[in-house]
Amino acid sequence: MRPPLLFIGNFSIPEVMIILVIGLLLFGSKLPEVGRSLGRGLLEFKKGLRGMQDQVNDMDREADRRIDAELADRDKARAETPKS
Repeated sequence: MRPPLLFIGNFSIPEVMIILVIGLLLFGSKLPEVGRSLGRGLLEFKKGLRGMQDQVNDMDREADRRIDAELADRDKARAETPKS
């Protein structure tokens, strides 16, 4: 007994080929448009990720700068205090 159609793992290669051919016949004229849309979407997604990564890097640099300034202030304060 075969599992229900929702279980995709049991398609054989000929069945997949038939499905692809039917999909190509039905949507063949719109495939270039769909491909362009997918490409644009992926490009926008990558730009968004790059922008977020730049923001995180900027925040990291700012935190490092603040830590370095705090450490320099501490070292300066220690050097100025008289030793007893």
